[in-house]
Amino acid sequence: MTDLTSLTLAEARDGLAQKSFTAVELTDAHLSAIEAARGLNAYVLETPDQARAMAQASDARIGKGEAGPLEGIPLGIKDLFATNGVRTTACSKILGEFTPTYESTVSSQLWRDGAVLLGKLNNDEFAMGSSNETSCFGSVVNPWRRAGSDTKLVPGGSSGGSAAAVAAGLCLGATATDTGGSIRQPAAFTGTVGIKPTYGRCSRWGIVAFASSLDQAGPIARSVRDAAILLRSMAGYDAKDTTSVDRPVPDYEAAIGASVKGKKIGIPKEYRLDGMPSEIERLWQQGADWLKAAGAELVEVSLPHTQYALPAYYIVAPAEASSNLARYDGVRYGARVSGRNVNEMYENTRAAGFGAEVKRRVLIGTYVLSAGYYDAYYLRAQKVRTLIKRDFEQCFAQGVSAILTPATPSAAFGIGEKAGADPVEMYLNDVFTVTVNMAGLPGIAVPAGLDAQGLPLGLQLIGRPFEEETLFSLGEVIEQAAGRFTPTKWWA
Repeated sequence: MTDLTSLTLAEARDGLAQKSFTAVELTDAHLSAIEAARGLNAYVLETPDQARAMAQASDARIGKGEAGPLEGIPLGIKDLFATNGVRTTACSKILGEFTPTYESTVSSQLWRDGAVLLGKLNNDEFAMGSSNETSCFGSVVNPWRRAGSDTKLVPGGSSGGSAAAVAAGLCLGATATDTGGSIRQPAAFTGTVGIKPTYGRCSRWGIVAFASSLDQAGPIARSVRDAAILLRSMAGYDAKDTTSVDRPVPDYEAAIGASVKGKKIGIPKEYRLDGMPSEIERLWQQGADWLKAAGAELVEVSLPHTQYALPAYYIVAPAEASSNLARYDGVRYGARVSGRNVNEMYENTRAAGFGAEVKRRVLIGTYVLSAGYYDAYYLRAQKVRTLIKRDFEQCFAQGVSAILTPATPSAAFGIGEKAGADPVEMYLNDVFTVTVNMAGLPGIAVPAGLDAQGLPLGLQLIGRPFEEETLFSLGEVIEQAAGRFTPTKWWA
């Protein structure tokens, strides 16, 4: 039998339908792979008993002809999604052993469609990070290595556990969240596909909040088709989320293979950064050539406020984080450190419970929201955000269907290489991705090549609001031209 962990989600779905193997066999193969790959630290909690029980139920439904769209498919869930009866910590000490008595809307829809829970995946604490080094459970190790080196690399963040698990064959797909690039950047670092849908496309209910006006759930998968299959189950209107948009969910998989002839693809001149590595520039040009060969038309576009996106993002996101994280006080749930009075208890709990990066962002956010600085920082950042959104709207008004950019300014870097004294160096990893969140647009990262050291590099496609199908059809063109990339197994 083929190694079941090397299948794509679509191949596994077809194999289950043809009864080539059972859901229990598929789940057991992944549970064994997870056990052998604990050195990657991708999972922070494994749920083997629950996984086998769900797989048995899937086999029963398949036997009765009642299979759902994801029947028997083993998935990993980022530890930001509340899972009923299964510990959910946002990878922060402050939540301790918090075990929800409810299920996030996105994960509940995956179980509704027959998927199997393998466990909870590692992420940066409260999703604040670009390398998965801020988790209280420790860093995730990228399954990719530089040629001829055994240096441990980061998988990107904040959804590093999701990306690493998919790349290493520890699940057939994973949930993730994207606030400033936390789906697309780790996908690019691990040779996987990640899509951040349009803001409002997936419910945020039951997902631990970082920055409420920027957060959006999406999938990380091994192929563009797999991402399309997962997004169809994850997306949909939810009355419990006031930012959820009430519109039908298309059959995203039907967009795979659709013609891209005549599509106008924008190449933004502002994304040509000073000092950008030549291999990123070449990859970008290669992606443009592939789309042109498939019949798309390439046009240069201008997004003039791009240069202000990163500083504006790092005002808006911490401001919202300082507000959202005020609820973690040791009173109602999570860890508590006692004090002589309630104020001291608050202080002790938050000091012990939050990691350094979370504290940094809460302090920044509280500062920019304070009485003397609100207008100078937060209000100005929101105005810049409006201008960034308008840049995209003007671009799309000229008939542009999607915009092609690099996904990251470099390939994956070593653990500890950028987590030093200057946090700004780490924040620059988000330079190509934050505009998409600021404007609420959909964006997909697709593997497009390898760098000189044999590490994966990704390209990003940015689409019009609620036109994810266009991104899937264009992403498929890049995927077909570039091929799929898998790391050489060294961890087991």
